[in-house]
Amino acid sequence: MRLFYTFLFYLLVPFVLFRLYWRGFKAPEYRKRWQQRMAVYNKNFPTQVIWIHAVSVGEAEAVFPLIKRLKTQYPADTILVTTTTPTGSARVQAVLADTVIHVYLPYDLPCVVSRFINVFKPKIAIIMEKEIWPNLYAHCAKKKIPLLIINARLSVNSATGYKKIPGLVKPALAGVNWIATQTEEDKQRFIEIGAKEMQTSAVGNLKFDLELDETLIQQAQKLKNTSFPERFVWIIASTHEGEEELFYEIYSSLKQQIPELLLLVVPRHPERFGQVNELAKNMQLKSCMRSTGNECTDDTDVYIADTMGELKLLYGTADICFVGGSMVPVGGHNVLEPAAMNIPIMFGPHMINFKEIAKNVLDLDAAIQCFDKQSIIDNVMHLYDDASYRNELAVRAKQFVNSNQGATDRIAKLISNQLNDIL
Repeated sequence: MRLFYTFLFYLLVPFVLFRLYWRGFKAPEYRKRWQQRMAVYNKNFPTQVIWIHAVSVGEAEAVFPLIKRLKTQYPADTILVTTTTPTGSARVQAVLADTVIHVYLPYDLPCVVSRFINVFKPKIAIIMEKEIWPNLYAHCAKKKIPLLIINARLSVNSATGYKKIPGLVKPALAGVNWIATQTEEDKQRFIEIGAKEMQTSAVGNLKFDLELDETLIQQAQKLKNTSFPERFVWIIASTHEGEEELFYEIYSSLKQQIPELLLLVVPRHPERFGQVNELAKNMQLKSCMRSTGNECTDDTDVYIADTMGELKLLYGTADICFVGGSMVPVGGHNVLEPAAMNIPIMFGPHMINFKEIAKNVLDLDAAIQCFDKQSIIDNVMHLYDDASYRNELAVRAKQFVNSNQGATDRIAKLISNQLNDIL
């Protein structure tokens, strides 16, 4: 079946490349360094690298503490970090700079994968979450490169989809040395689609092991004092199309009851920054774009964070938050960052990507789930009116994060075991 998959992929390559070009109209970064996706490079790189793949921003943020741990444990080794998206790439370069090598993950074609492996000659391959690439995995097995899937998660829908192509998935998983899942449920689903039970373990979620230094907290407080003094800041994080309009409408209703309310909007995708700003203007709201450096005035309605990599900082300036991607069927986004920053959390009904975390915080009364416009309005008013309730919600959420930390230690040990077997 892998031959058919490969044949089909080769046929689709022109369309895949055209899609990159097309996406480049809105996000120019997609057109840059496209040769890396074909494993064509214009420079020489170190070999025998420790290779880690993180698809995009969320996976990159989660794996940063582990990367820093590995750099300390193996100072003589070079670490290669691959991503798929330009936003993930930008975050890796912003946080890790030249302390690691970074390129895009190559397409899963035999000749491309072979070229990639021959260039970097990784001593170990570490894949975040659930990326299963049949040709890449087969090539790692052929070259006897230990392969780990870490922070692995698999939804019911994804497991159902993989079960329909066992001839592709099971041989790929047969070459994996270890799968470290987030939960027992994820572990069982990986086993159901072909993972070896003796090489699969539930070790927790890396996203709980957040790095929050005192400098970040001080910077957030300074930004709050200088840019949003006397404002009740409501951050809407990682929004998608269809959400901003809803929250702008809600803001207009709430503004009558909360005169000092400020809506801080952080769109998920950079290519939508201008669109989100134009929408605010069209709805008669006075907006301010963070990248302009303009001050947020007393009559500013919407502050749009059109910068990358500042979400934790911006959470620290807020009084309450709503995690986006959850009022539209996207699947939700990470609620652990605002929890760690001690901010009361709300989110919508669509949280399938964080189903277990969402359930746990709700069971602990550590967050609020809103299902429609009116419930959002009611809960914002409750949080605004009751400071002690805000504090209780934030404290419980932070305790939830603290009590679930430790996955970085456990995964680092698994990686060390694999590296020690090589020596």
